[in-house]
Amino acid sequence: MNKQREKMKQKQDCERRKRIAEEKHKEWVQRKREEERRERERKLSKEMAEKATRELEKIQLQEKAEVKYKEWLKKKRAEEAEKKKKEKEKEKEREAELQEKKARSEKIFKEWLHNARNKPRPVLNGYGFPRGKSAGLSFYYTYVVT
Repeated sequence: MNKQREKMKQKQDCERRKRIAEEKHKEWVQRKREEERRERERKLSKEMAEKATRELEKIQLQEKAEVKYKEWLKKKRAEEAEKKKKEKEKEKEREAELQEKKARSEKIFKEWLHNARNKPRPVLNGYGFPRGKSAGLSFYYTYVVT
């Protein structure tokens, strides 16, 4: 009987150890699963935070680019307006010069016309000589056709 008791006791001990080992194993598996779940959640939250940061940076970059574009556009329009203003000024200057030139030429023409009326008329039948007479050396013979 002692042997049977010892065997029983050993069997019970073995079963108890087995149960304890199984419980410890279950606890270990449960802890491991819990750790993995926490790690997944941590990774997910980290990824979400990084994604949100990237989105924020992207939005800020777009806003900055838009501001720069608006500044560039404003500058470009100001340059174009200045260029048009200068072109108009040049055109006005050209017109003023043209008007001045025209007025000057009209004045000169009127003076010429006025002087032309008052100038003495050349003598007719001059035959190509000044004042109709031969001027020059006396030994040249000139034939005047009458």
